[in-house]
Amino acid sequence: MTAAGGDTRGVDRDERDDAVADAEVEVEVSALAINVTVPESHRWTDTRRGEEFRLSTLNVRMLPDGHLAVKAYGRPVAGGRGAYVSFPVPDDPALTALVAAAADRAGAIWTGHRGLR
Repeated sequence: MTAAGGDTRGVDRDERDDAVADAEVEVEVSALAINVTVPESHRWTDTRRGEEFRLSTLNVRMLPDGHLAVKAYGRPVAGGRGAYVSFPVPDDPALTALVAAAADRAGAIWTGHRGLR
């Protein structure tokens, strides 16, 4: 959909940009977020509400000022689904590098998008 509400499937990027410009609507992106799998060698455990979790996924968001924010998620060590609870990410150079590399990769993927299916 364009900002004006039209369908953009099968429309090339220049035509889509023209449609948005013609609508004179500023497109506001409210969030950019990616999920990143933590390699097994860098996973860790943390406890919340008396339950131990093995953290295996990072949710990385780009803030309006261009900086990144990150939270970790995982599953209870004891098994089961458990609660969907976020955890802080430890100050670890390997995890910091993973977040930066994931953000760079996501940017490249977004740049190459081919529109709606």
